[in-house]
Amino acid sequence: MKNVDDLIESAAELAARGLSKGEIADELNVSRETASWLVERSSTSPQPADQSTQRPNNGGSSPQDIHVDWSAIGRDSKRMGAIAEAMADMLAKHGEDVDLTIGIEKAGGPIATLVARELETDLGTYTPAKHQWEEGDIDELGGTFSRNFAGIRDRECYIVDDTVTSGTTMRETIEAIRAEGGKPLACVVLADKQGLEELEGVPVYSLLQVISVGKDE
Repeated sequence: MKNVDDLIESAAELAARGLSKGEIADELNVSRETASWLVERSSTSPQPADQSTQRPNNGGSSPQDIHVDWSAIGRDSKRMGAIAEAMADMLAKHGEDVDLTIGIEKAGGPIATLVARELETDLGTYTPAKHQWEEGDIDELGGTFSRNFAGIRDRECYIVDDTVTSGTTMRETIEAIRAEGGKPLACVVLADKQGLEELEGVPVYSLLQVISVGKDE
């Protein structure tokens, strides 16, 4: 994707397929607020012309989000394997006793599978509440661990995802693991938009930190 118009078109296609705004945010690697803005300005929900150039922030004049397109990695298994090896290397410092890797669905699942293979751990997956989100308070929703993969069972574990946008999904996953009696030791992502060092006392590692440089007008 080269520009905002491409994102708006992609948001329209995803909305037409019945994806929630939370799922669209996940697919496009943007915040929920940005996903809502993109859908509202797509052909599925046309807006007045004087709103068409506004951006999803308090001032309405410039974007406060960053789209991360890592499809060049995701479309090739060899590249994915190389990236997973690097991510696993960042987690390995936490010891050899960890035997579970949790991938945050959707994109974090395939990455976590390869990371788990590198680290020789079991694999679990978590579907966050945002996949059900359309509007309103996301705290009223809940995420789920898949029964088709390994359970928490009071185990130490790693958390894997593709990007950190606001940190909400990663924080939710940490809390969900703890609620199951598990102990998350570290998180790793491809790209971090927030420059986080830790969340809820858990270290957060990233291959890339994406920093926006500029001044809002």
